[in-house]
Amino acid sequence: MTTPLMYAAQAAALWSGLLILMMLVLSGIVVSGRRKHMVSFGDGGNSDLMAASRAFGNLVEYATPGMIAMLLLAAVGAPAWMVHGVGATLLVGRVVHALGLLFQTGPSLGRVIGMLLTWVALLTAAVGLIAFAVV
Repeated sequence: MTTPLMYAAQAAALWSGLLILMMLVLSGIVVSGRRKHMVSFGDGGNSDLMAASRAFGNLVEYATPGMIAMLLLAAVGAPAWMVHGVGATLLVGRVVHALGLLFQTGPSLGRVIGMLLTWVALLTAAVGLIAFAVV
């Protein structure tokens, strides 16, 4: 028998798994770029490699607390729909942000929208965690 807690944990697992797959894809892009430009460490001053490295780095910097927050939401009894909302918003935000970094130079609408969605996801998670912790 599946309990509501298991549903929330399954939601956290789903979105965390998808974010980890995205990390692997972006990591592969960085490795490919380093091989192409014969750079063993860092970005070698190459703007495409710098963008790929930052797309990966930004994902790790924001997805990691998001994944932890989703697991904690499940642990404190938040409903699965809340975990799905946080996870979906975070994933879409990170995809849009990465695309903005990889395919546009300078400030881009993709980066702005991606960050806004990421902040909405993390703010929702933070408020949910605090609310479920004190209730």
